[in-house]
Amino acid sequence: MSNGEYDVGYKKPPKKGQFKPGESGNPAGRPKGTKNLKTDLQEEMSEKISVMERGNQVTYTKQQALVKTLSTKALKGDLRAINTLISLMNRLLVDEEDAIAEEKPVSTSDQALFDAFLKRHGVEK
Repeated sequence: MSNGEYDVGYKKPPKKGQFKPGESGNPAGRPKGTKNLKTDLQEEMSEKISVMERGNQVTYTKQQALVKTLSTKALKGDLRAINTLISLMNRLLVDEEDAIAEEKPVSTSDQALFDAFLKRHGVEK
């Protein structure tokens, strides 16, 4: 098919159907500069608050205050706080070396497949 000098076909829509320069394909979409949930949460948790601690006014970020509160509750024996704190620690504080050490060893049949593949492609171990 041809439309003047321009070929119309697969991935080549007619000129009258193409977006004009500066025109969006989704004009009712998210406005530019609008923040997503992750950005909003990061900003909110980084805000500073003042707390009375042992008779002194101390300033923490909201995130620091939440972690302090959670650890304090856990130390007092709150099982829900203990479980939450332990799961956070497991998820965030696991060393990469520990994660590598926990990987399962390669079975002999899988190792034979790897060796055959490498030999076929002329790669030395």
